[in-house]
Amino acid sequence: MSSTILVVEDEPAIQELIAVNLSFAGHKVLRAFDADQAQTLIRAELPDLILLDWMLPGTSGLSLARKLRNEERTRTVPVIMLTAKGSEQDKVDGLEAGADDYITKPFSPKELMARIKAVLRRRAPQLTDDVIDVAGLRLDPVTHRLNGSGHSLQIGPTEFRLLHFFMTHPERVFSRSQLLDQVWGDHVFVEERTVDVHIRRLRKALEPSGHDLHVETVRGSGYRFTAQLPAR
Repeated sequence: MSSTILVVEDEPAIQELIAVNLSFAGHKVLRAFDADQAQTLIRAELPDLILLDWMLPGTSGLSLARKLRNEERTRTVPVIMLTAKGSEQDKVDGLEAGADDYITKPFSPKELMARIKAVLRRRAPQLTDDVIDVAGLRLDPVTHRLNGSGHSLQIGPTEFRLLHFFMTHPERVFSRSQLLDQVWGDHVFVEERTVDVHIRRLRKALEPSGHDLHVETVRGSGYRFTAQLPAR
């Protein structure tokens, strides 16, 4: 699925190569040449993943990675370090700074895309194209089709994204604000009660197959998608 990826790279040729390949794969690309530009872009729109060069002018990529991990808003954003440093200790330093993966230059675009997909599958599965099947409820992100117990279910685009996020994070309770950040994006400003409206629409869409009971209200906390269908 399309995701927003921030490329922090001070070498124009490498930045352009990465950006072109990401755009070709359908991703939205944000570009920064140093840590200051990167932080300005992040404040405006939280990316789904950050490709971060180790050697940057001014603040190093390693220092920026540590800063991102220490701030609540950016703590869970996946980070892949890009660097010419290839020693074991360099890799350890990058991972200990909070990077999720480490790619040594030079690298092929094919390898980079594979690493991005692997990290997103691990850290942000709602951004992948993997088909999900839970208790007879089958969601296909590529074809945008939803089936419940073998029957096609009609669902709106926002409810589809909401369900996709729930199904890739089962049994976890999310507050309204967390769902807004994860499904709508933290740069989109809508009322928290908007979530309640879409939860009702989601349940309505799942009623024909009986899967509406998967979406549980947790009083005082938010909502949870349970993989175990409760008995009626």
